[in-house]
This record gives sequence, C-alpha cells and structure tokens, in this order.
Amino acid sequence: MSDANIRIPADARDRLAEIAAGEGLSLRAYLARLAETLLTPAERAERADKARAVLREWNGYDPDQDEQSELDAELDRRMAEAGAM
Repeated sequence: MSDANIRIPADARDRLAEIAAGEGLSLRAYLARLAETLLTPAERAERADKARAVLREWNGYDPDQDEQSELDAELDRRMAEAGAM
C-alpha cells in the first residue's frame, strides 16, 4: 500500500497522535483504522435504504420524504438539546 501526505494543522495532528497513542497505535495505524470503520455518504444511504426496507416489510412503516424530513429535524433538535446539557 502506498502512503499519502495529508496537510492538517499541527494541533489537530498532535491531538490525533495523542488519541492514537492512548489506544496503543501509531497515528498512521489509527487513521487507517478510522478510515476502515467510518461509512461514506453512499454507504450510509445504502444502509438507510436497507433499514427502511426492513421496517416496511416488518410492520409497514414507510414514511414519505416530508415525514422523513420532519423526523430528521426532530432528531436534530433533540440531539442539540442533549448536547446543551
């Protein structure tokens, strides 16, 4: 595998290196593991589609786009409220 250079602020690099060291990893290994565990937007959308299909099959739950937008807004509101605590 070839390496790539990524330019980030030194304080961000130092923080990531400290987090990696706390987990017994080099910064390189930590970032590689992070890249393997996070989902891309396309992967998240695919999982969401699969979850909606399962819910639709299981109990008929099938919100339209407006309902999904309202639910997303409600979730965002609740997450912001929980973060303010």
